[in-house]
Amino acid sequence: MNEAGVATDLNLSDASQDDADWAAAARQTLKLLDEVTNAQFGPTCDIEWMLRMRATRTDQVIRTAWSRCVPSSSPLNLFAVGGYGRQELFPQSDIDLTVFVAGGIEVGFDDAQFIQRFIASLWDAGLRAGHTVRNAAQTTHAAAEDITVMTALMDARPLAASDEAVEELRDAIAPALIWPGDEYYTAKLQELRTRHGRFGNTSDNLEPNIKEGPGGLRDLQTLTWIAKRVAGVASLEDLIEVGHSGADEIQTLLMQHVILARLRYGLALVASKREERLRFDVQRELATLLGYSGEGNQAVEEMMQLFYRSAALVRRIGERLLQRFEEQLRGVGEIEPIDDAFGLQSRYMVALDEEWPSSPEDVFALFIAWGRTEHVKGLHSQTARALAERLQSIPSFKDSSSRLHEMFLQIVRDPRAAKTLNRMARLGVLQRFLPAFRGVSGRMQFDLFHAYTVDQHTLAVLKNIEGFANQVEDARFSMANDVWPFIRRPELLVLAGLFHDIAKGRRGDHSELGAVDALEFCKAIGLSDNQASLVEWLVRYHLLMSTTAQKQDIEDPEVIRTFALKVGDRERLDYLYLLTVADVAATSPHVWNDWKDQVLAKTYTRTRLAMRRGLEEPTDAGENARETRAEVARLLGDDETVHAVMAEIPYALYMRASAEQIAWIARGMIEHDNEDMFVSARRLKEDSRDMEVFVYAQDAHGLFAAIVVSLDRIGLEIQQARVLDGTSSDIFDIFVVRPMDPRSDITPQDVEKRLTYALNGDWQNCKPTKRRQPSHLKHFRVATQVDVQLVEGSEPAVAVLTVVCNDRPGLLADLSQCLKEQGISVHDARIATFGERAEDIFRISGGVIRAPMDPNQLNALHDALIHCLDGAKK
Repeated sequence: MNEAGVATDLNLSDASQDDADWAAAARQTLKLLDEVTNAQFGPTCDIEWMLRMRATRTDQVIRTAWSRCVPSSSPLNLFAVGGYGRQELFPQSDIDLTVFVAGGIEVGFDDAQFIQRFIASLWDAGLRAGHTVRNAAQTTHAAAEDITVMTALMDARPLAASDEAVEELRDAIAPALIWPGDEYYTAKLQELRTRHGRFGNTSDNLEPNIKEGPGGLRDLQTLTWIAKRVAGVASLEDLIEVGHSGADEIQTLLMQHVILARLRYGLALVASKREERLRFDVQRELATLLGYSGEGNQAVEEMMQLFYRSAALVRRIGERLLQRFEEQLRGVGEIEPIDDAFGLQSRYMVALDEEWPSSPEDVFALFIAWGRTEHVKGLHSQTARALAERLQSIPSFKDSSSRLHEMFLQIVRDPRAAKTLNRMARLGVLQRFLPAFRGVSGRMQFDLFHAYTVDQHTLAVLKNIEGFANQVEDARFSMANDVWPFIRRPELLVLAGLFHDIAKGRRGDHSELGAVDALEFCKAIGLSDNQASLVEWLVRYHLLMSTTAQKQDIEDPEVIRTFALKVGDRERLDYLYLLTVADVAATSPHVWNDWKDQVLAKTYTRTRLAMRRGLEEPTDAGENARETRAEVARLLGDDETVHAVMAEIPYALYMRASAEQIAWIARGMIEHDNEDMFVSARRLKEDSRDMEVFVYAQDAHGLFAAIVVSLDRIGLEIQQARVLDGTSSDIFDIFVVRPMDPRSDITPQDVEKRLTYALNGDWQNCKPTKRRQPSHLKHFRVATQVDVQLVEGSEPAVAVLTVVCNDRPGLLADLSQCLKEQGISVHDARIATFGERAEDIFRISGGVIRAPMDPNQLNALHDALIHCLDGAKK
């Protein structure tokens, strides 16, 4: 069916039909044409034809309704505006109309009745029509007051209007009257920046907005609107004739429009409602609709990679066009040379030689000069275009000259390496020199742990490392600036950060594959064998420290000794610690917290101490305990009360906690002398959301579950739990918690008061709060795994319970309740969450008396936990 065929197929002009019959016929016609149009959708569909077709058949319905409701003698004229005016009509989109009253007259009673009947007819027909009614003066006033009104009218298209009305409307919004080019450019540029700011100034969000997000369709529309107002052209293509753009740039933008429009159209079909965000719940279905396939998340990740790369191109070329519009309006500034090859023009970096670049070395020289020059707004559009045209001539590192290798090393050795590498990636240079980086550019990771694409995460890691290098004060990191001075070759850490995730998306272990890439690269660019080996080791083991700290008991000297043996020496430990904190903190704003900072810092300091003492023999736990005990006595003072309290504290706490932490616990015991139960809470550090909670109580079965459930009811999620038996049927429970709601203002005093109240009440009947699973978690399935292993030779008898499952609110409360019902006591808990995946480890025994657990009890526990976890999903 062609566009002309659409109009002739509409049989809606029967004047004998009443409004109800006409609306029913219109609804049926629109439904049929929707089905015909939508059936054309697919991976290679002509999306621009489809959008025009939808607009064309909608035009016919609206024109027919207009002719039924508005007499030809009326001064009213009808225009399509906004996206509908551009003939870009997506499914679920609104129909924006302007009724223009010609001749400057006011709308009379009869005309108002005509308009009311017309709009009602459209809504009855199923068209969501929004409208305004204005004459020329009112139009001028409204457009002058609101730039969005002005912009919508710039796309006005006559549906039922005289030539005189078309001219009158055009004159009402003419640049000579309102919004001249300079003012319009300034306002739209500010509007664009504000809009980008709402999305964190990045296109690389997990659920990006195709229309409004940076690099989205709205950016392309903004460029068109500015081109119309500033350059006086009708379309982006016309910019080529007036010298504002090259044909390659415009062609690239038009191609990205096709990609983005196809995604938006498909999104509307899959969502079956107004939706501009590529939400998790539609990504898989949309990827299938667009013809993507593959194992696991491959289809989704490839589709999203297409979006991210498209958005990046829109932003890159858009920046050049905006700069050219600015130069047209405000003139071309004088060039201020900064060296023999480059200068600043209106604070933009510009190549002085019109033939630049003549070699890849010229390109690298640009980034080196840019890196050492302050207060640069960006790359001049002329130079940026010259770079884009010669991008294909930049060789990979394998085929590059030794001079290019030296220049790259100069870049990564600079304290501002992250900024320069970010610029190289944004302009496509890094992907040419390092082809493996091209593979992760725009690569999404379909999970809730990573908030950014692989390339953007990598650049964020490098930014954190740059902060360490420049000793930037950052409250997120307690030790990084102290460790940095021990790094002898910072460029090796930068290279490790660049390569640590470079093999993501390939088959196999990305750490192993990335290590091979890193070694090859380092040797090719001239690093020594020792230097290349260190980078290779860091990439291969970049997850070692975080998994050790989060999944194992770092208070256990043997865990630290095993970790230290894997690391080998102090130099590797320093590099690995800095890479680890930079990596975890760059994963997502919600992943890094004070507890993770603390546990990684503790892992580092304890490993460094173990290395200093020597790894040949196991650490003497008794010696550690005696040293800690002596330090606690020094902190508290040497008197009988202190000695009595210290004697009540479990020996295991002296082996596993810091002296300062034990002193805090002891002070609470002294303050609450002779009390059977008390709660103390404090922040991990000043202004931290993370808190440490200590509970002292007489032991009883189910008490751990009651504490966990109560903390959950208070609104706290548990990061870590340590449950220790005292010397006289009492328990010492220590929890690290943080508010579930980042807006929460829960204080340590609130926690003490509310948890004390809960434990003084009927805690035996305390049940977990039932919560609805967040909708976004439903799209990330983690196979439930429950494993229980007896610890041979443990005295008293204990077992290790490992649970891997989907994370959800109240998970630990449900688990603890299940353990209570199975007659199980918990003695230690390691809580680790990686996006949608929870990995929790417990040390358990058969009740308060730590009775041995027989195979039947283990099997019953396994089945109960599976039912608890998978039953909750259902």
